[in-house]
Amino acid sequence: MMIKRIYKQSAIFLILSAALSAFVEWRKLPVSILIGGALGLANLKALAWGIGGLVGTGEQVSGKLIFLSLIRLFILSVILIILLWLKLISIAGIFIGFTAVLVLLMVEGFKSAKDEGLGE
Repeated sequence: MMIKRIYKQSAIFLILSAALSAFVEWRKLPVSILIGGALGLANLKALAWGIGGLVGTGEQVSGKLIFLSLIRLFILSVILIILLWLKLISIAGIFIGFTAVLVLLMVEGFKSAKDEGLGE
């Protein structure tokens, strides 16, 4: 499944990125990259779970899905604000980790669309 491939690729990329970033800044950057990636993967999992609930029901986007999306984004924001307030993470590291998951998601989506002939 595409989600499992994204998890595997993200784990490898995030670990390598964190290891390489340890040479730049040892204190916050490697941990921030891993936390950003973990939050990105958790966000992806929650999004897939929410959309998976709609598949097969024949319903349009419901208020429940919108509400759960807002709750997911609120929780993500609270976690980031608390970690920044405690000065445990760097914004650059969070950005790198979160963006890495997003880019891998787009690459896998394009590959999947191309394999199914949707990209032509």
